[in-house]
Amino acid sequence: MKIKNLMTGAALAGMLSATMFQSAYAAEDTIKIGILHSLSGTMAISETTLKDAMLMLVEEQNKKGGVLGKKIEAVVVDPASDWPLFAEKARDLIEKDKVAAVFGCWTSSSRKSVLPVFEELNSILFYPVQYEGEESSRNIFYTGAAPNQQAIPAVDYLMATEGVERWVLAGTDYVYPQTTNKILKAYLEAKGVKPEDIMVNYTPFGHSDWQTIVSDIKKFGSSGKKTAVVSTINGDANVPFYKELGNQGIKAEDIPVVAFSVGEEELAGLDTAPLVGHLAAWNYFQSVDAPVNAEFIKTWKAYTKNDKRVTNDPMEAAYIGFNAWVKAVEAAGTTDTDPVLDAIIGVSVPNLSGGTSTVMPNHHITKPVLIGEIQADGQFEIVQQTPAVVGDEWSDYLADSKDLISDWRKPMSCGNFNVATGKCGGKGS
Repeated sequence: MKIKNLMTGAALAGMLSATMFQSAYAAEDTIKIGILHSLSGTMAISETTLKDAMLMLVEEQNKKGGVLGKKIEAVVVDPASDWPLFAEKARDLIEKDKVAAVFGCWTSSSRKSVLPVFEELNSILFYPVQYEGEESSRNIFYTGAAPNQQAIPAVDYLMATEGVERWVLAGTDYVYPQTTNKILKAYLEAKGVKPEDIMVNYTPFGHSDWQTIVSDIKKFGSSGKKTAVVSTINGDANVPFYKELGNQGIKAEDIPVVAFSVGEEELAGLDTAPLVGHLAAWNYFQSVDAPVNAEFIKTWKAYTKNDKRVTNDPMEAAYIGFNAWVKAVEAAGTTDTDPVLDAIIGVSVPNLSGGTSTVMPNHHITKPVLIGEIQADGQFEIVQQTPAVVGDEWSDYLADSKDLISDWRKPMSCGNFNVATGKCGGKGS
């Protein structure tokens, strides 16, 4: 009896050992990536779609054989629109889940929160949303627009086509709108706009009572000078903002609004009838007429099993970043951070406009700038498209930044090289 029990125990131990070995083998046989997007809280309206888009991209890449002969496994976490929680979740993804790279964040507050984590642990973040510039990290790739790829071309468009002379810079009260508006104010004044013709207003995340602010905008625009609103309002606050514009009868022909954080996803939750003619500046719209875009939209609708799901600019930025990472990993022959960082500079991958985007030495990418006009169906009619523009990490219009460049190639390997002093370590990040 004892012999039988001993044999049974040995057999059981062997079985457990084999199971553990198989589990370990299975874990090693996949390459993990992290998806760090808010699935709850004020930013869920924008970020949930990026989580879905990343899962689709992983599924499509796995159908092609994955990367380096291994399947890609996505680890999804919810930092819940809580900026410090982004840093905690990022650390867990890198240290506990052992992800090779992370795709995520929306607000600059969340990106600023995780930046020290990625630098400390030497991991890689692909950040897919327009931002304010004034930053360049060795461990971050900025695949959304810098100000010279969105904000400044939008202002130029309104000046040239609408003759705008008065400007309302309306934003959510955090780093992206504040810094973008600081750059825009300096740019407008350099163009001869008087300080009294610039109105700046900030509201908290999730702000819902827009009656007084919209009334102030209406009054500001009644001076006889053509007025426009440049909106860096983020998240679900856009819904009541646009509703109040409609309530107060502000039409695009009177005071046009150009938005940097409103795309097809946000418009899906709005009555667009009063918004027709208002504008958005992005680097991609669903309405782009290109075969690669048509295929992407078809794949997206099939993946979501929902014909009404829309595509948008940050999805394209995620698409570019993910494909650039895959290409760099294949070139490096490893997912290790340092070889991937070396391999990815200069990598070109298709964008969804029919061209290509190239990863530049400053960890930004080349992107065309598109101005779109809101249509009644929630889509955008493209009214202007530029050739590809290189993202400028340091603004030419701010005193602390105008002499700085970033080049992460050896031997410079510097994110804030001062061309005036010839030294690395100027102002900024």
